[in-house]
Amino acid sequence: MAKKGSILVVDDEEIMRDVLETLLSAEGYRVDLAKTGEEGLEIYGRSAYDVVLLDVSMPGLNGLDVLGELLKMDADAVVVMITAYATYDTAIAAWERGAFGCIRKPFRNEQITETVAEGIKRRRKEEERRSLRRAMSRSVERDSIIGRSEKMRSVFSLVDQVAPARSTVLVMGESGTGKELIAKAIHEQSPRAAKTFVPVNSTNIPSELLESELFGHTKGAFTGAVAAKKGLFEVADGGTIFLDEIGDIPPETQARLLRVIQEREFTPLGDTTPRKVDVRIIAATNIDLKEAVRQGAFREDLYYRLAVVPIDLPPLRDRREDILALAQHFIRKYNEENNRTVADQIAPDVLALMEAYAWPGNVRELENVVERAVVIAPTSEITRACLPRDITDPPSASATAAGTSDAASALDAGRGVNFYDEVRRFEIDLIRRALDQTGGRQSRAARLLGMNATTLNSKIKTYNIQSRP
Repeated sequence: MAKKGSILVVDDEEIMRDVLETLLSAEGYRVDLAKTGEEGLEIYGRSAYDVVLLDVSMPGLNGLDVLGELLKMDADAVVVMITAYATYDTAIAAWERGAFGCIRKPFRNEQITETVAEGIKRRRKEEERRSLRRAMSRSVERDSIIGRSEKMRSVFSLVDQVAPARSTVLVMGESGTGKELIAKAIHEQSPRAAKTFVPVNSTNIPSELLESELFGHTKGAFTGAVAAKKGLFEVADGGTIFLDEIGDIPPETQARLLRVIQEREFTPLGDTTPRKVDVRIIAATNIDLKEAVRQGAFREDLYYRLAVVPIDLPPLRDRREDILALAQHFIRKYNEENNRTVADQIAPDVLALMEAYAWPGNVRELENVVERAVVIAPTSEITRACLPRDITDPPSASATAAGTSDAASALDAGRGVNFYDEVRRFEIDLIRRALDQTGGRQSRAARLLGMNATTLNSKIKTYNIQSRP
């Protein structure tokens, strides 16, 4: 791409394309050409341009229709209309639809170069604003999706990579792992951030009403349809629709959903005219969709359409190093909501219990436990008594899931020693040794221990580990 910018010229007249290409190339712009509106849309879909010079009157799709499609593809597109019939009505229609400007043929070269230069300035400003919005939304979402473990860093990296694209995403993970938060993060970091994010939980909608909710209906389409209703796909036009628990939708709805993905259109119930829609689909499931495909419960072609970019969210038991940061986040959140002042420096024995627990309900269960603890804490500290018995007195199965063998539990019981105190002392000893070996440098100690430096810092504060003289 030329340093000054990239221009797409869409005009059915060959001589006009040649004139504009020669003029703008001489100014240092990269210029690509399209002789029809359809070709112009195809080219722009492969790579966005700084400015589009678009003829109004062309065979097939006319310029105003192409303008509308371009702005659906890229809300910040800078489009300059060029016409030999620049009546007042044409200019008004173009501006109302979002055109940057309108130039009449025959034009002066200066009109083109000056308008293009102004258009590129506008494009650069919009790109700066978009970058700022993405940075701010990334910060907001990352505050909600706490995770410093290597597995969560991999998830965040994938979110950053996939967010700017239009591809469908399938988020997989157990209930309570934060699948909707990941979907929101993708939306908020995408070019669709200014548009609507529409979440749909398939399990909360009766199967007989699901298609009506998704695709809408006309008046009288079925008993009780007393008025026409927009479907959620139409509501999400230009934005993102999040289909949670996608594995639970019935076969007939799967077929219609496949058509929306393939054709980018749908037909409301009771209607016969398809409607075009520009929606990014992010789906989520807590079941093994590949197994559902093998059992015939889920369409194979739909699965591969949805799983263009699969994202696996790890359960909390597989990223225990995130428990401390998550718990501290929830303490601060529920302190504010309940006007409490509970300390977010969790006592070592409480943290040991939390890290030993299997968390079958994942982050959602941890949040509920912390909220309860903040509310019932008799002092400014969360104690063992604030935790549910499932955590303070776990059954052997939970202990096993937490990585604790029955033999070790029996040994500790025979010795009359609290197992969690042993875990705490062992961890403190490891941290002190690592700090001794690295001269107190926490970043090096964290690498030696195989943990995030922020996690190590939190543990040092929690355990009140002082530097040795």
